[in-house]
Amino acid sequence: MSPRHAWARQLAALAVFVAIWETAGRAGLLNPLYAPRPSQIGAALVDLFGSGRIWTHLEATFTAALVGLALGIVAGIVLGVLGALIPLVAELLEPVMTLLNAIPRVILAPLFVIWLGIGIASKVALAFILVAVLIFFTVFTGIRQVDRRLVERIVTLGGGRWALVRHVYLPSVAAWVLGNLKVAVGFAFTGACVGEFVAASRGLGYLLSFAQSTFNSALMMAIVLLIMVVVLVIFALAGRLEKYLLRWN
Repeated sequence: MSPRHAWARQLAALAVFVAIWETAGRAGLLNPLYAPRPSQIGAALVDLFGSGRIWTHLEATFTAALVGLALGIVAGIVLGVLGALIPLVAELLEPVMTLLNAIPRVILAPLFVIWLGIGIASKVALAFILVAVLIFFTVFTGIRQVDRRLVERIVTLGGGRWALVRHVYLPSVAAWVLGNLKVAVGFAFTGACVGEFVAASRGLGYLLSFAQSTFNSALMMAIVLLIMVVVLVIFALAGRLEKYLLRWN
């Protein structure tokens, strides 16, 4: 089978699955409390967008996720470069980052709520810490694994530390960071949504918490579907950006 038409086969399989799900629901084979029909999930989505309620929640989640993503990428790159190039900084930073990487960092959500309140700051903080640790190790490892022969050639030709950073480390770091950009985007939205689920007054995570507390499984699955679509769109954009910025590679 031709891989060019893989998307058509995937769509066809999805359509068959949705049709079977809808038929089973209408036949009474599925409990709507646990597995609402696709048509009920679609109706919940239509209601969210038709009433206009969804926009303020999308804005809150997007703002927290994107601000946390941007801050996490900047902090991760800076700390990763300093840790890889300065042994003393590595001594201090590596154990802390290793500890943060070893634990499920979403457990920090309640602590950030206590420290920063239920507003957007606690969600940005959680998204930030998730992304910063990932990017730190990406940059730290990327610089440490640079081919030593390239470094020796730059030094032999009289290049200083700035020449090494500009011509060797930055291209290597850019490739590693862009290669992990999709993962970072996923982490940022995870942080925002989990933070909102724990305590918030708006956001997609807040809507999920509300749907859970009211046993509205159709609304819950509609929000999960919406989050999946949003993240997939951002993944596609990140993939295009990665290809564009790494076209020199």
